[in-house]
Amino acid sequence: MVPAMPRVETILLATDLTGASSAATDQAIDLAVRLGARLLVVTVMEPAKGGVARHGVRPEAREIHARQAQAVVNEARASGADASFLVWEGDAGHGIVAAAAAEGADLIVVGTHGRSTVGRFLLGSVSDHVVHRAGCPVLVVRPTDDDPPED
Repeated sequence: MVPAMPRVETILLATDLTGASSAATDQAIDLAVRLGARLLVVTVMEPAKGGVARHGVRPEAREIHARQAQAVVNEARASGADASFLVWEGDAGHGIVAAAAAEGADLIVVGTHGRSTVGRFLLGSVSDHVVHRAGCPVLVVRPTDDDPPED
């Protein structure tokens, strides 16, 4: 007998707020609406290196990310989803996993840049990090045909 799948109440959309995340954004919003789940949009800002204030991320940069994340939230709400956002600071992979744990996410939706195996080896992969370290299921969404893969 197959055990029943637990109810998905909170979906965490991990996004870098670029076009590369658009397919993941669309998928996360659709899932949140269909499942009646709360959508939490999370973007992680890595502190700039050198000459930055003690707090790591410039307030202007944080404000820009907050406005962009709010636009995703507005899109989700217009589609009928209960949505909010967080701007997290630190390493992207670690931040996504930490935010998911802190917020009790039942599912993480993350995009991939569609890099080749060599590209992932040389550049690393946030989605790969999340898949291997998250405490909940992770849905990795590939770019659509409109979003060509990066090498």
